[in-house]
Amino acid sequence: MDLDSLSQQLIERFQHGMPLCAEPYREMAQVLGCSAAEVMACLQRLELAGALSRIGPVFEHTRAGASTLAALAVPIERLEQVAARVSQYPEVNHNYAREHHYNLWFVLTGPHRQHLQQILDELEKDTGLTPLDLPMLTAYRIDLGFSLGEQP
Repeated sequence: MDLDSLSQQLIERFQHGMPLCAEPYREMAQVLGCSAAEVMACLQRLELAGALSRIGPVFEHTRAGASTLAALAVPIERLEQVAARVSQYPEVNHNYAREHHYNLWFVLTGPHRQHLQQILDELEKDTGLTPLDLPMLTAYRIDLGFSLGEQP
């Protein structure tokens, strides 16, 4: 996808944080010198093109409750069905397939560890598959961002 100037500026300026205010898109537009409608249209184009998958906060999970990385070894013919079942939980994010014995990976976040265990137990009962539960022991911070080079 060829990015237009507004798309490039939007990604460069806001991939590491959006304004924390009542009208973040209006604030973004002011910074970029355009209208909030133009920002929204640009974000919609990026999403439709598959260049944008998510706009939202990243929480420090230890302050928000509990979190774990989980995986399932799903027979390939059941992968779509099991992935859809896993995705039914609002506590699930980053649900994705991998080429490995454990081929369905997802992150669970909830108010406390017992809540996460309840979901893992439900998934095991519903699917007949035993989840691999990998709670984080040590946090390593990375600043994952992508520079798009010179701005036009």
